[in-house]
Amino acid sequence: MRVLITSPVFPPDLGGPAVYVPSFARFLQERGHTVKVVAFCAEKEPKGHPFPVVAIPRGPLPLRYLKAFFAVLREAKDADVVYVNEHLALLHVLAGKLRGKPVQIRIMVDGAWEIAHRKGWCGDDDIVTFQGKTYGWKVKLTRALQKRWWRWCGHVIACSEFLRQILVRTYGVPPEKVQTVMNAYHGPKPETVTATRDEAREELGLAPERRYVLTICRLMGWKRVDGIIEALKELPADVALLVAGDGDMEDAWKALARSLGLETRVTFLGNVPHAKIPLYIRAADVFVLNSRYEGLSHTLLEVLTLGTPIVASNVCGNPEVVEDGVNGFLVDPFDSKALAARLRALLGDPALARRFVEAGLARRARFDRATTFGEVEKALRRLVDARQ
Repeated sequence: MRVLITSPVFPPDLGGPAVYVPSFARFLQERGHTVKVVAFCAEKEPKGHPFPVVAIPRGPLPLRYLKAFFAVLREAKDADVVYVNEHLALLHVLAGKLRGKPVQIRIMVDGAWEIAHRKGWCGDDDIVTFQGKTYGWKVKLTRALQKRWWRWCGHVIACSEFLRQILVRTYGVPPEKVQTVMNAYHGPKPETVTATRDEAREELGLAPERRYVLTICRLMGWKRVDGIIEALKELPADVALLVAGDGDMEDAWKALARSLGLETRVTFLGNVPHAKIPLYIRAADVFVLNSRYEGLSHTLLEVLTLGTPIVASNVCGNPEVVEDGVNGFLVDPFDSKALAARLRALLGDPALARRFVEAGLARRARFDRATTFGEVEKALRRLVDARQ
């Protein structure tokens, strides 16, 4: 097959698609397929990938999407199928449709909710509340457009059962059109990440005497890093927080740390290179994902695979990775005191931490790259065969 893949982010930027798309593209190439990627990129000419990347540079959002439309329209001419990884997908899907190519889309979020939440059209309603409410004309239009581009697609991949149910129950997408394929672990082979906690800390220049809580995410409001900072206030002074990632909320969350007197205990690492992420995971005592929304977090899969205890928010796709009290803790993302209590329990009980790690390692097969990617490859093949 000749596969054209689109992505809203691409390395060195962080984000689920920036992990998923390069990994899946390499998988397809290893399987003998021809792959090209059209992606929004911080770099004008991304290097180091075994497949060509058509970079859409940063700029005003409407202009970026218009450039992406023409790029997909141009590149789809020589493709057998277009695989869209976007939540603002109208123009990408339209370009594939105009070329007469089958299109498969991967859903990582209810895009209508993300847009409405970011613009303030639905107040502060979370994704679950959003499904059962009616809003103004802007939300109605966004929902209608989203249903339109899903209708134009031949097949839909949902990265969690949580999201699949939203498409089927809220938007009326036929159940047979939507397939749940869990995200996969895309990091290095676990046996190659040999650094112990102390060795990782030494390499990263972290204080050996401190206990570290780590979070890795885009610094957007729904990631709730502020809740982790508030929880840190309840923990002993030797516990520090490492925040890997950048985004719109960085300055506000730095100000919050200062206002709570925690500026020396909270370190914002910025956009950490992907190659260093495993070291930070190994260096940490506990990993926290406190977001209000996750489709199915790639970062959780990486932490689970590399063996660091997890505390995650009890929302959306997170319970499909973390079972409360079995291989981690689940908490309300708005209850910083409960988060602090769970962190205190893990930091103070090495036996509990080891038990969670062992239970997590036993679940790795569910997120195997070859198995999950193989399912997506089969779905793409069915679309291509149906057109022949």
